Amino acid sequence: MTDDMEKRACDLAVYIIENRTTIRAAAKQFGISKSTVHKDLTQRLKHCDLGLYTQVRQVLQTNKAERHIRGGLATRKKYLQKEGRRV
Repeated sequence: MTDDMEKRACDLAVYIIENRTTIRAAAKQFGISKSTVHKDLTQRLKHCDLGLYTQVRQVLQTNKAERHIRGGLATRKKYLQKEGRRV
């Protein structure tokens, strides 16, 4: 692995931990694909910084547990806007 990929993985992990954000938001912030972020956080980070890997894994598990709620809220917002009502 090259040093820049390891650094990117660590930077992504720190960003996600500090901001409690999703993989999608991190990908947008760093200008890379969601697949790259996912691979960096689940495979590369494990080999270069186990402490960060453990912390980011907890945030990702929380996001996974809450994603059905976020999806429901997004759908609700979409249909309320179609009806012309404010959210």
